[in-house]
Amino acid sequence: MATTWSQRLDELGIALPAVVAPVASYVPAVRTGNLVYTAGQLPIVNGKLDVTGKVHEGAEGVVDPDQANAAARTCALNALAAVDALVGIDSVVRVVKVVGFVASAHGFTGQPAVINGASDLLGEIFGDAGVHARSAVGVAELPLGAPVEVELIVEVA
Repeated sequence: MATTWSQRLDELGIALPAVVAPVASYVPAVRTGNLVYTAGQLPIVNGKLDVTGKVHEGAEGVVDPDQANAAARTCALNALAAVDALVGIDSVVRVVKVVGFVASAHGFTGQPAVINGASDLLGEIFGDAGVHARSAVGVAELPLGAPVEVELIVEVA
């Protein structure tokens, strides 16, 4: 029998967090047909933003790209938790698309490397089924002062 995604998470020592409560008028994930769209997920851990601020390299008082990469990973975990709560993680057929937003300080152009935190995690978990299309966009501000926000589109059985 093939390994399930739940078993793969166990093998990797990754526990999906509880679904993050929406901060406004929306739901964490919606299914239409065989696709699940997640709402944008912030790097919230235990009910609080793990890190806040704009992303830039080598400047004081900002989030460095490595911290932001880790935050993008947290966002992806939160998105997977929303998928799991809606349809069960084992129903995922493949990751279709990742959209990442990076609150970027003036002159920062490393958004793709930041969003790799989400993409790399999805590759670790889903292997070839985690290869996806992606956008990595720099923005002026994100909700609650978050440095990064990630949303997923996944195909489900």
